[in-house]
Amino acid sequence: MSSLEPICLITGASAGIGAELARVFASHDHRLALTARRRPELDALADEIAATGQPRPYVVVADLADPQGPAQLEQALSDAGLEPSIVVNNAGFGLLGEAASLDRGRQLAMIDLNTRALTDLSLRFLDSITRHKGGILNVASVAGYVPGPGMAVYHATKAYVISFSEALHEELKADGVRVMALCPGPVPTEFFARAGMPASYIPAMLTRGADRVAREAYQGFIGQHRIVAPGTLNRLATVLPRLLPRGWILAAMARHWNATRPKG
Repeated sequence: MSSLEPICLITGASAGIGAELARVFASHDHRLALTARRRPELDALADEIAATGQPRPYVVVADLADPQGPAQLEQALSDAGLEPSIVVNNAGFGLLGEAASLDRGRQLAMIDLNTRALTDLSLRFLDSITRHKGGILNVASVAGYVPGPGMAVYHATKAYVISFSEALHEELKADGVRVMALCPGPVPTEFFARAGMPASYIPAMLTRGADRVAREAYQGFIGQHRIVAPGTLNRLATVLPRLLPRGWILAAMARHWNATRPKG
């Protein structure tokens, strides 16, 4: 038996969906560890949660896009007497623009964070997750169901997250471990600004608030769902690509990119 205290680790918890997931998990009495690159935002969230009467989350500043980031995070948690029983892999970012014109280094950093770090953390803590019969919640996107001209690498990383999560769900369910991929549509967060996406790029009818996405994610995770795509239209977006010819989907995505791409 381990002497370490089980906690729910949430990455990318400084804002957006990650911060809302922290609030939801805390409200259901989960002891939290929060990580991201920005300490002021993490500390403010930890103080807010503590003010509700919940234990103050443990805060770890880490850059998970750095290959050494996950190991440093593991060491920090161990030094604090903590081990994850639940891992919420929310950290990630996107970039708008054609792959040939975007900075290659930033695109590789996106792969490192969106897929490599997510895989590392999912597997790194699997012993403690299994021992506590906890789980892994990976934040993917409806973008993972379609190829994405104008965001080619981002769509590809999220396709990986969906496939990886579904396979882990099947492999680990006999051990009492739940694994779920959260596939939101557009969520109004700072993700858009970081990706360089204008407000007009995504139809308003597809958007959903981060707080609602987090609540539906938690309900699905506790309910041992394999995939949660909040919102009727977003759920439809996970089904149609499986029914229509791939070429039609690609052509439709290309038309959207050409119609909405930033001018100049």
